[in-house]
Amino acid sequence: MYIIFVLVSFMACVIGRICGLGGGVIIKPVLDAFGLVSPQVINFLSSCTVLVMTAYSVSKAVVKKDVQMDLSISTPLAIGSCIGGIAGKKVFTALISLLPSADMSAMVQAAILLFMLIPVLIFTVFKSKVHTYSIKNKALCVIVGFVLGVISAFLSGGSGPMNMAVLLFLFSMPSKVAVINSLYIILFSQIASFVQTVASKNIPSFNILILIGMILGAILGSECGRFVNNKVSSKTVDKLFILLLISLIVLNIFNIVKYV
Repeated sequence: MYIIFVLVSFMACVIGRICGLGGGVIIKPVLDAFGLVSPQVINFLSSCTVLVMTAYSVSKAVVKKDVQMDLSISTPLAIGSCIGGIAGKKVFTALISLLPSADMSAMVQAAILLFMLIPVLIFTVFKSKVHTYSIKNKALCVIVGFVLGVISAFLSGGSGPMNMAVLLFLFSMPSKVAVINSLYIILFSQIASFVQTVASKNIPSFNILILIGMILGAILGSECGRFVNNKVSSKTVDKLFILLLISLIVLNIFNIVKYV
């Protein structure tokens, strides 16, 4: 069983680092499909793994200067994301208490993610024909970041595709620049979400060896993904991103049917 968690974490973080996703958008539905542990444990493991992966990726990018982050935009987005991360975690906790079972909460997460992935896919495929914007207003950046933070925390770090779409559409960032800025935003929301989880003492029981394995897989995957990202063009990143979106849509449909 352990090898499944490590491999999922590794592959998710390879793809996540290449495409600007925290990895949670992959880890969560894939582990849900396997059904080896409860949805609550998957949420926590996914969030911790995404936190480590984004922290490692962002710090590595800063040190190596692979891609310059546009801090004038990404920092207000990240601040809003941090606040949104706290709100998103509260919303998710409240939702769980209202639903009759953990499986039902996992189904709702899958349905919401599916609902968000479809327009992101359509935008990504046709983005060359879509008029994009270059927002500079800091207050508006904070508001946008707040919404992304809520989504990230609610979906256990699964807001990466939405981050990328927003950065491309509202801020006209090139794909490879958007990648590291997306990870920077996810990092802030996951820090807030993690602090909220610890403060509320809402940590589920889990096997610590699984988390250690997933963290090691995340670090190794992030490093491999960084290497690939530096070698490929923005066009290749876009193609991989589209392929990933299609795969995630199919996987989330499978999970919804499974939980129904």
